[in-house]
Amino acid sequence: MTKAEIILWSKLKGKQLNGLKFRRQYGINNYVVDFYCPELRLAIEVDGDVHSYNSRINYDKQRQRDIEALGIKVLRYTNNDVIKNLEGVLNDIITTTSHSPPSQGGDKRKGK
Repeated sequence: MTKAEIILWSKLKGKQLNGLKFRRQYGINNYVVDFYCPELRLAIEVDGDVHSYNSRINYDKQRQRDIEALGIKVLRYTNNDVIKNLEGVLNDIITTTSHSPPSQGGDKRKGK
């Protein structure tokens, strides 16, 4: 995990955020998301500098469309967002999770 992912994970693990269970490095079909809350079908991605290259931008857009087509909401933050504005990132996640209804769907993880 990157430094930013370690920082964010330290706040998500153990149901610390709104009592929600997050998993890290969670497989969804052919993709792996940084963090995932099955209850809300919510994926969180923390993007480093490599995500700013044109080829990676296009890949990330397609990847996000594929994941969202499964009924999963994707939140994206940069490493800098997490490192320099952790409170803002956490508040954004709290706001998003407060307005999300619980999942009615099954587990879409590959092989599950």
